[in-house]
Amino acid sequence: MKIRKLMVLLCAFVLVLSACSSGSGNSKNNGTNSGSNNGAGNSGTETTAPEGNGEEELKGSPELEFDMGGRTIKVVSWWDMAIKEDNPDNIQRKKNLDELMKKHNFKMEYVAVDFGEYQQKVTASLLAGEPLGDIVRLGRNYTIPTLVKQDLLWPLDEYTKNTKVFNQKATSEFFNYEGKGYAFTEDNNNLIQGIFYNRTLLNQLGIKALQDYVNEDNWNWDTFVQAAKEANKDTNNDGKLDTWGLANSQVIEHAMYSNGAHLTKGNKQNLDDPATQEALNFLSKLATEQVYRPTEGGDWTEPGQFFRQGNTLMIAGAIYDLNGFKTDMPDADIGFVPFPKGPSETEYHSGEGAYQALTIPKAVENPEQLIYIWEKINDIDSEYDYPGQASLESSFSNEDDINNAKQVGAGMIVFDHGTYGDALKFWDFVGEINSGVSVSTVVEKYKPVFQAAIDAVYGS
Repeated sequence: MKIRKLMVLLCAFVLVLSACSSGSGNSKNNGTNSGSNNGAGNSGTETTAPEGNGEEELKGSPELEFDMGGRTIKVVSWWDMAIKEDNPDNIQRKKNLDELMKKHNFKMEYVAVDFGEYQQKVTASLLAGEPLGDIVRLGRNYTIPTLVKQDLLWPLDEYTKNTKVFNQKATSEFFNYEGKGYAFTEDNNNLIQGIFYNRTLLNQLGIKALQDYVNEDNWNWDTFVQAAKEANKDTNNDGKLDTWGLANSQVIEHAMYSNGAHLTKGNKQNLDDPATQEALNFLSKLATEQVYRPTEGGDWTEPGQFFRQGNTLMIAGAIYDLNGFKTDMPDADIGFVPFPKGPSETEYHSGEGAYQALTIPKAVENPEQLIYIWEKINDIDSEYDYPGQASLESSFSNEDDINNAKQVGAGMIVFDHGTYGDALKFWDFVGEINSGVSVSTVVEKYKPVFQAAIDAVYGS
């Protein structure tokens, strides 16, 4: 890390020498402005690189002078978002906030609303024109297009151009509607999903290491099925399987993100898309070839219970599952690999069906000031080499597992089929495929169902 920062400083020094020798006559402006985008010595001037030198326009906001008159800015989420000074980056953020509160005469209040009633409360407050806060966390699935169609939120694209601070995909892609972005976040820690596996059991069974498939660039649906079937064993020769390869009987979203597939796209059903049909046929194969461990009549927690028993090799899940596995399986070495690539993909991905970010209600004045404050709080020189480093290094001790997690997080895909709720008949759709009904039959049956659910939200 120190070496990396030293190299950055050396490069900056070389650039300064080059600028001085060019005789441009703009050395004063160049010196102050370049500092503003490195998080030190902010001059408050947005900078454009000298014409013709090939450098991109610098995106840091200029320093603004305004007085908020003692106003309290309320930040609403389903957890307390107050900055905790628990690591070097957050210490910098808290210092920035304290200075900004003095300079611009405001206070910051963080409001936590119970998750179980969150969506209902925040949407009701928006519809009533009395939002719970000035900055409100919302889920994409109930925001796009429903809330933005009712003109309840500010478009924010023009205020979030600082690429050092803001997650550009959150605004321009994940919360985009008709060419405008309606949310923002400084968080670049995308949801990590993939395959957790019991490395201890794998070694006991003498199965090829899953990481070897990844290293060979041969971790795909076929090798995944092969590994799962190899772990379906009768180890004591009593005629019954006592170890299994896969805990989940339902991996539809994993199959979709691993193949770049979507059930719905905007205002259209997407079941005819070749990548989507490949994913559905893969699900059908897992069921008809009895690849996964059969259910014992449990609920949605059953796959996790199977994996915790220590006799099931793999489970498809998310990073938030890991601590529970480690706590309940202290003698097992838990590894992580991406969900294998589908035939239409060349990269590994993760997926998110309920992506969330921060929004500013239309009832709130001066959104540009709020975004500016958020930017300046988070415009820091991070002590970490990549987003989520501290969390990943505390979760995994194996470097391969960390690299796999970083790779899938960087390629996260956001779905929108959760927008349509029960009207989409999602679980009925999945259930028919898992029961062995042919994919073509299921697709033809549900295309009008999906489109009707979409039309009810978007308008036909």
